[in-house]
Amino acid sequence: MASQQFEPPSGTRDFLAGALRTREHVFARIREVFERYGFEPLQTPAFERLETLTGKYGDEGDKLIFKILRRGEREASGEADLALRYDMTVPLARVVANYGSQLPTPYKRYVMGPVWRADRPGRGRFREFAQCDVDVVGSASPLADAEIVCALADALDAVGVGEFKVLVNSRRALMGLLEVYGVPAELGGGVLITLDKLDKLAPEKVAAELVEARSLSADIAKALVGDLTAEDAVERMHAVLKDSEDGRAGLEEIGRLLELAAPKVGRSRIAFTPSLVRGLDYYTGVIFEVVAEGMPGSIASGGRYDGLIAALGGPDVPACGGSLGVERIIGLLGDAAVVAERTDVALTVIAEETAAEVMGFASALRDAGLRTEVYLAASRKLAKQLKWAADRKARFAVIYGAADREAGVVAVKDLDLGEQEQVPAAELAAYLVRRCAPTG
Repeated sequence: MASQQFEPPSGTRDFLAGALRTREHVFARIREVFERYGFEPLQTPAFERLETLTGKYGDEGDKLIFKILRRGEREASGEADLALRYDMTVPLARVVANYGSQLPTPYKRYVMGPVWRADRPGRGRFREFAQCDVDVVGSASPLADAEIVCALADALDAVGVGEFKVLVNSRRALMGLLEVYGVPAELGGGVLITLDKLDKLAPEKVAAELVEARSLSADIAKALVGDLTAEDAVERMHAVLKDSEDGRAGLEEIGRLLELAAPKVGRSRIAFTPSLVRGLDYYTGVIFEVVAEGMPGSIASGGRYDGLIAALGGPDVPACGGSLGVERIIGLLGDAAVVAERTDVALTVIAEETAAEVMGFASALRDAGLRTEVYLAASRKLAKQLKWAADRKARFAVIYGAADREAGVVAVKDLDLGEQEQVPAAELAAYLVRRCAPTG
């Protein structure tokens, strides 16, 4: 058993070639979709000021922020002043607050990179993981909400996740529901955090937590959970919210998003889902999650968060966005989803006096666009080097010794066919480019 000191920290991973190729393939496909929609890339620091992050994710979220202790003379204080970024949304809000006049309106951005959460690691849950976000800042139009949902759905299709469903709700509809049930405004945020567990816990357990942790009466808790989880939940929501101004506005938001996004996403893949609750404090309008068969939890999520940038001291501008759970998506695809391109040419080195010329051949072949490797180990045995070339899945092996140099030729072995041919050294690159060219 390997020593624990050589294992990555709990909740993090090393990515070897196969896994990394799959990840890069997924990121590239997602990036192509986001660029096609006109979103611009953005990169922010891996850490932010602690005060920038705290208070934006609710009590539960704030507990998961990885804090960085003060350094230098203040190290002994044990206080934190920085924190690893928890998500990509709050850093976006800071950027808009800082660079507002330099950004286009609306500002459409995407970002890909790692985030960190001091969570308990488990199946599909990591402390360090990648997020791919896409956002529109400066537009209150429902077209912006639909654009986000459509871009995420297109990205999922592009990476091969075809069987998914977009679940839609509205924060305003949910707040209207709490109002109808007489839930005090100061308890609303905590109640929504508990209701957000409906996809993980049985309804009766959620109702019990509403009573024990959120101070609701048993009757209200039972009725609230019952309305959200009933088979006719959609009809119940429309009936219950008919006299709530916020509730009606939320239902209108939901209907408009379904109308605008369904032609692209597919009407069977998007639906109003009353039990969907996003627990983060900054959501103000429509919210959504994407679920896929065989994967617990969501593989994408997002919504409208109109007040967040103003809360950071920036301009009061509307915003909406979504995040792809690329770790779960990659888990659906598997590490072997992308096959590495084979090496075109493997160059053997069977004599020290020809090594410099072999390196020259390698340079010419790479300049010609061929994937080329040179044997770097110490053995000068040809059989061992040919085995290395076969292990690298090379199409051709190049053999060049003292006798070949005198004759001005190079031996080229076709490892697929087992055939070998002498090629003039000056024509090696042109010959192999021709042989490696795709047929048909």
